[in-house]
Amino acid sequence: MDTNVIYIKNMVCPRCIDVVKEISEDLKISVKDIQLGKLESNSEINDTLKAVLSKRLKERGFELLEDKNQKIITQIKALIVAQIHHSKEPLIINFSDFIADKLQHEYASLSKLFSSVEGITIEKFILKQKIEHVKELLFYKEYTLSEIAIQMNYSSVAHLSAQFKKETGMSPSQFKKIKDPKHQSLDAF
Repeated sequence: MDTNVIYIKNMVCPRCIDVVKEISEDLKISVKDIQLGKLESNSEINDTLKAVLSKRLKERGFELLEDKNQKIITQIKALIVAQIHHSKEPLIINFSDFIADKLQHEYASLSKLFSSVEGITIEKFILKQKIEHVKELLFYKEYTLSEIAIQMNYSSVAHLSAQFKKETGMSPSQFKKIKDPKHQSLDAF
């Protein structure tokens, strides 16, 4: 087992990375790399240090993952959230190929595991994440619906609108009229 890599649940944004980095620095953990859902150290993280790290992370809303399946699911979620919410480059391959390639597993087995543990398919998780990002883009009114459709890799505004309405129960234009729309936490799915 690699004692230099720690998997962390509920890391969903760049600020989460900053918080984990700050905790790591406080604990004098020499960080090699931090990504959504994962901390890699330059040296071994022994059980004592891991226990302290776990406590500090819990205080900030995170959780260390020990279970292999939970680690894989966290990695899948982190890849999807990073791609949809934080990537500047559009994905030019299917999400299934992207996930399988990044995790070096067959997509069918990843999909089956994800569905059995999370109770929804990876595709439904991706859709929910895309709709949450569309809500954010609509709320800040920086882009037209056509620009959002292109940015989110939808085939048309009609396709985006149909998925948005199916997921939220309202059209994008109805959503834009709401004064205080409720956003879902990215790790709440």
